[in-house]
Amino acid sequence: MRNRTVADLMTPTAVAVQPGTSFKEIARLLDEYGITAVPVVDEANRPVGVVSEADLLRRHTAKDGPSTAGAMMSSPVVVARPSWTAVEAARLMERHRVKRLPVVDAGGQLIGVLSRSDLLQLFLRRDRSIQEEIIEDVVVRILGLSPASLHVDVDEGRVTLSGTLARRSLSPVFVRLCESVDGVVEVVDRLSYEDDDEVEDDAEDGRQDGRQDGRQDGRGARGLGLEFGREPGHGVPVEDLRPPGV
Repeated sequence: MRNRTVADLMTPTAVAVQPGTSFKEIARLLDEYGITAVPVVDEANRPVGVVSEADLLRRHTAKDGPSTAGAMMSSPVVVARPSWTAVEAARLMERHRVKRLPVVDAGGQLIGVLSRSDLLQLFLRRDRSIQEEIIEDVVVRILGLSPASLHVDVDEGRVTLSGTLARRSLSPVFVRLCESVDGVVEVVDRLSYEDDDEVEDDAEDGRQDGRQDGRQDGRGARGLGLEFGREPGHGVPVEDLRPPGV
């Protein structure tokens, strides 16, 4: 099972501008390429900021200061790495409330741009492709199960699992693995099982706790010197401490 990375989803030929690029040139590029923001790079092609539609509108409304990319850009720039998963990139976008991420290589140079629309491509996978990946990679290769007793139905990214598993504890593992497959929107668990090993595990945990508590109680009693009628801190029976004739 292979999750798509930023390198798989990004637009490799990124439109970029220099710090000295003018307001009108930036506006023309955004319109020509149908994008909402453009990275600003230095002479070494390293991103130093981003200019968005909002930045242009803010400058137009304020009408003060230089109207170049370097003056209008948002900085420091939030970037992604090509090896990241789509989930990592999406979380970064959400955390910083941005719609596009410049993608840089190990040297920090711009190699592409990842947008929200690029991430949405994951959910346009054909249902058949999702079904095949779950059966071949999750069921057979990872879990080592025969698909004969399991049914994987996919409809618009919604996965429904049914059939019989050997053990109940496999069910949540199976579901989590399916949820990690690219393009899966939801997983419905309708699985049954032959052996409810989770109940047995709970019972064994209870027995272990009982034995542990018993040992702790015994050690506690002996440590306080309370067993066999002895006073705390002494190894002499209470009877032997009484005055003669009492």
